[in-house]
Amino acid sequence: MSYKMLDGNTAAAEAIKLARVKVIASYPITPQTVIPETLSEMVESGELNAQYVRVESEHSALSVVTCAAMAGVRASTATASNGLALMHEIVGMTAGNRVPVVMPVVNRGIAAPWTLWCEHVDTMCERDMGWLQFYCQNVQEVLDLTLIAFRVSEDARVLLPSMVCLDGFFLSHSMQKVTLPEQAKVDGFIGEYSNKNVYLDPTDPMFLSDLTGNEEYTEMRYQQKLALDASVRVIEEVFEEFHKEFGRKYELVEGYRTEDADVVLVALGSMCGTAQYVVNKMRAKGQKVGLLKVTVFRPFPAEYIRRLVGDQAVVGVFDRSAGLGGEGGPVWYEVCSALRNKDNQVFHYVGGIGGRDVRVETIENIYNELLAIKAGESDRHTEWIDVKDNALELREVAKNV
Repeated sequence: MSYKMLDGNTAAAEAIKLARVKVIASYPITPQTVIPETLSEMVESGELNAQYVRVESEHSALSVVTCAAMAGVRASTATASNGLALMHEIVGMTAGNRVPVVMPVVNRGIAAPWTLWCEHVDTMCERDMGWLQFYCQNVQEVLDLTLIAFRVSEDARVLLPSMVCLDGFFLSHSMQKVTLPEQAKVDGFIGEYSNKNVYLDPTDPMFLSDLTGNEEYTEMRYQQKLALDASVRVIEEVFEEFHKEFGRKYELVEGYRTEDADVVLVALGSMCGTAQYVVNKMRAKGQKVGLLKVTVFRPFPAEYIRRLVGDQAVVGVFDRSAGLGGEGGPVWYEVCSALRNKDNQVFHYVGGIGGRDVRVETIENIYNELLAIKAGESDRHTEWIDVKDNALELREVAKNV
């Protein structure tokens, strides 16, 4: 075991190296470009024994690693934002063919407005495509959850791809102290890659992703649904084994001081560190607030949410994506569904989009609103919690146009 100062991108590359990936497809897009750059240096130096493929687009990058995995080797790529959007067609192909690719995704808003900074809309747009989704709070989690994702995705009970999601710049370019596991222990934890289900083998030919009629299509989708359902148990088992082997404990949803909380905030990603700080600060003043940190968003751990939220607690959900056109964002919808038979009030908050920092004051404002609602002192709910007062004056669309 050793320690290094790594940013999130380099931690993802280290995890891919430790997993002994054999094919890497690369296309640069900010803020994940450091991942393929680091992997290229590892391959060039001989530190990583892999085939490095430079492609002309993200669409091609995911196509290459999907086919490589079907041909019998562990493969990976990485992307962000509009790059993931360009992959959309192949995202469905990878999941539908039950190919256990693991792909770090550095969360960034999708243009327009054009942005290079953090927002969860890119991965949330792919939430129903049959991939597992893990969300990281810090750089250590980037490394650990990537290793865990390889193990879970390749389990015969799952055989589905995974996205390991890390906030652009807040994690991708944040230097933190990271514990690196020994290669031999990672080898024992993940194991060797072996083809299952569908594969490319000239000695045993089969049709792959052929046109499917309605007499079979529903059943094949149902198989994916059952695999996602089964993955909950697999993730629990792998988390427990990881804890025993490496000493760090993970849960699908982590409850932080929720046992007696009057109000609970649900969040995911790097903002959870700030939220935990605010919980401690407000608890010191006697205010009973708590946090639910969602680590695994797909499959959505609804039973964990129900178990950790008290029957009477007022619940806030913080989405780092706008949920345009709906009553709330994707995390809010899932939490509402999970709590549909309980008496909790569930309020939606949007913030931190386009790279806006989620400040201590922002989280405090959310908790104070929820506490006032709980006490019956107010019904005020500021959905867009960090929008500026002059929002309609900024690049306002001309009247009568």
